[in-house]
Amino acid sequence: MEQAFSFEFEHEFVQNTERVKSVDLHPTEPWILLGLYSGTISIWNYQTKTEEKTLKVSEFPVRSAKFIARENWIVAATDDKYIRVYNYEKMEKIVEFEEHKDYIRSLAVHPSLPYVVSASDDQVLKLWNWSEGWSCHKTFEGHSHYVMQVAFNPKDPTSFASASLDGTLKIWYLGSSAPNFTLDGHSKGVNCVDYFISDDKQYLLSGSDDYTAKVWDFHSRNSVETLEGHENNVTAICAHTELPIIITASEDSTVKIWDAITYRLQTTLNFGLERVWSIGYKKGSSQLAFGCDKGFIIVNVNLPVPNKTSFKVIS
Repeated sequence: MEQAFSFEFEHEFVQNTERVKSVDLHPTEPWILLGLYSGTISIWNYQTKTEEKTLKVSEFPVRSAKFIARENWIVAATDDKYIRVYNYEKMEKIVEFEEHKDYIRSLAVHPSLPYVVSASDDQVLKLWNWSEGWSCHKTFEGHSHYVMQVAFNPKDPTSFASASLDGTLKIWYLGSSAPNFTLDGHSKGVNCVDYFISDDKQYLLSGSDDYTAKVWDFHSRNSVETLEGHENNVTAICAHTELPIIITASEDSTVKIWDAITYRLQTTLNFGLERVWSIGYKKGSSQLAFGCDKGFIIVNVNLPVPNKTSFKVIS
């Protein structure tokens, strides 16, 4: 039997800021980390609704910033080709290094090992080991255009996926510099990728400049569904960790919620913050964060009664 969803909205809270390119939620603290186009990183407390820390890290945009909570760190990547690491208690810089030859689009932190993978417009991905002085352990080559995003596989963190403007997704293993396999099905560049686990089956999600998102069967390597409805480039995608929904964000200024079982469009959200660039979430939480041209928003997803889902925006 197909599961039905009825979406309700209690109220909306919008926090206006400079253009937000990256959002990340801390796994234990009530914090959202912003990477801003102005070259600033910022930590907001979403319980007190206040900005707790801010730091100008570059004169160039911050396209990706992530918490490394087990080390009390933030890692940030900027258009000046640098990766910088800060202690978030004192906002003091620990290290900075320049190894890519072009803009760095995305960072992914390994869930247990001391690794970060970076993706760049120089068409390569790099693996960094912070236990060995942030040395570059491996360079992953195979894409023929900008690499827009990277994501670790939650079921097998020795593996990760990348999305590229060459129109493909590639799957990699930490032990090899060459891709394990490639998924090709979008008609234009691919901006975002994430993993989706459902009933022990493993899927990949992708969003593209062709205005669509796709669901891929990881094992058969086939596209099983195309999500159509956005009117501009799809910039970010994820599956909710607790509810059977897929979330897509776009330069058409909307967020769309899709049923992860039937793949039907359930609702469209427009926060009035113009283009939506990023989605942040954390495992086991009902919260989602969105970064946009004009600010950010945090949405709390509740399931108050069977077959009814409501969205409450934290204010």
